Amino acid sequence: MSRVLVVDDEPGLRQSLGLLLADAGYDVAAEGNGAKALARALAEPFDLVLCDVRMPDMDGLAFLRGYVSGGGSALVIMMSAYGGEEAALAAMKEGAYDYIPKPFRPDEVVLTLRKAEERERLGRTIATLRAQLDSSPASRALIAESRAMRQALELVARVAEHKTTVLITGERGTGKEVIAQAIHRASPRAAQAFVAVNCAAIPDTLLESELFGYVKGAFTGAAGDRPGLFEQADGGTLLLDEIGELPLPLQAKLLRVLQESEIRRVGDRRTRRVDVRLLAATAKDLAGEAAAGRFRVDLFDRLNVVAIHLPPLAERREDIAPLARHFAVQVGRRLGRPLAVSDEGLTWLVAERWPGNARELEHAIERAAVLSDKEILEPADFGPRPPSPSPQRGEGEPGGEVTLRETVEEAERRAIRGALEATRGNRRDAAKRLGVSLRTLFYKMDRYGLD
Repeated sequence: MSRVLVVDDEPGLRQSLGLLLADAGYDVAAEGNGAKALARALAEPFDLVLCDVRMPDMDGLAFLRGYVSGGGSALVIMMSAYGGEEAALAAMKEGAYDYIPKPFRPDEVVLTLRKAEERERLGRTIATLRAQLDSSPASRALIAESRAMRQALELVARVAEHKTTVLITGERGTGKEVIAQAIHRASPRAAQAFVAVNCAAIPDTLLESELFGYVKGAFTGAAGDRPGLFEQADGGTLLLDEIGELPLPLQAKLLRVLQESEIRRVGDRRTRRVDVRLLAATAKDLAGEAAAGRFRVDLFDRLNVVAIHLPPLAERREDIAPLARHFAVQVGRRLGRPLAVSDEGLTWLVAERWPGNARELEHAIERAAVLSDKEILEPADFGPRPPSPSPQRGEGEPGGEVTLRETVEEAERRAIRGALEATRGNRRDAAKRLGVSLRTLFYKMDRYGLD
């Protein structure tokens, strides 16, 4: 049961909120004085605080500042009949989770508290996922500065505890298998097996026996019984990667497994019960494949219960710099030396297109580290390949090639201009987007004549 502290100088409102929240299942405490409420909030464990803005002696914003600076961990929701949007913005800047204008409906208060609790639960789940995969190079998919990847991780947290089938889509190298592993590790099946198979890597003639197993004598070379991947994943999770490559006859058999929770080994007459949570991943447009008759519509509908899409790295450039830092640490550990990427190197990497996505970025950093004995990688360490279509010299200019330095400078100029445009000139936000310090951004802007 969540504990809520109601802070308001109106006795009638304190009483009505206490009754409302108690009926909704909360453990409610109330205070009418801001200073007393602050002392109690810091001394006792609360999950949520509902606080009025206008109070005598200590107002709500002063309470909020004191609570945040005192290390309070509860989510604070402010209430006020005055100030409108300006009061709401002021409260948010001080650290409030949300703002409810008075007068409010009872269901509005309860809904706001429920949303706050859900956000906190999702945040804890995502933090757990990151901690679980932190020691693995595959944790690249859980580095999420961009809004799109944060939304993907929220979906992971929501679906993990259920047996629901999930379809994970995205280009090669975006981290589809890592997301599948994250779902498994956050699920009640985490202690059981996680089995992954790439449907495109196994010949069609062998795929059925690989998935469902076979019995002795089922075909030439079947010298004994062998369980398939579904049986190996019994009680756990099975990931069918590149499921768009599954042959149509096998699609029908897979659909039956999903509907009946039974498999039949090749050459066997009896069926076997299996308890498997199925995850599927693909780089293909399965809806388009189904419309073209290359993928069963009923199987697509069965797989597409919940869809998690991982956008390409070019559409979430906010993730490139933190990913690069992460890969540098991982590669450095493997090579036995400290490794980092300079601000200039990060700028170069952010400007790159990365058609191979996070996997290509990881390989680029590893290649640079192996070919260099430096501890801090600079743009020149990443090779002569331009980060985007090469800028060309004018016809009247001497020389037929662009030097690496000119390529890097042009890439930096475009990246900085793009970040400033995206943040409407907010230099602090632009520096964060580029993954460099504000001081470095000012230096680069002055160097390239950008205002």
